[in-house]
Amino acid sequence: MHWLFKEDPTHYSFDDLLKDGKTSWTGVHNNLALIHLRKVKKGDQILYYHTEKEKQIVGTMEAISDAYSIDKSKPLKSSKEIAVDVKPLTKFQNPVSLATLKSDRRFKEFPLIKLPRLSVMPVSEQEWRWIEELAAK
Repeated sequence: MHWLFKEDPTHYSFDDLLKDGKTSWTGVHNNLALIHLRKVKKGDQILYYHTEKEKQIVGTMEAISDAYSIDKSKPLKSSKEIAVDVKPLTKFQNPVSLATLKSDRRFKEFPLIKLPRLSVMPVSEQEWRWIEELAAK
């Protein structure tokens, strides 16, 4: 499965992840984003999107754990505090901007365009390939 996770680069950038080597992805509060985060499994591939002024996909990472409840007293399906451990894979030499995605008709149904405030969203296999193609240009 493929995902896109969003983060403010002044809070925690992809370069921070590269430096740290891994991190626990936490702090998701939106109900739909939590539903998506609960579905993340070890080995899933994730696009890292910088929010705020950058608005671009800057690299890829991999889930190195299944999603889990931070509060051990609550089961995953009912917990509001979910985490996934991730590690960096690839930093894009050519980040893919939101403007580029919006101008490309292939992405008209892409969750990042349709639900821009959502912090965790699924990415189809085809969308993943298109984004990799754009990042390679």
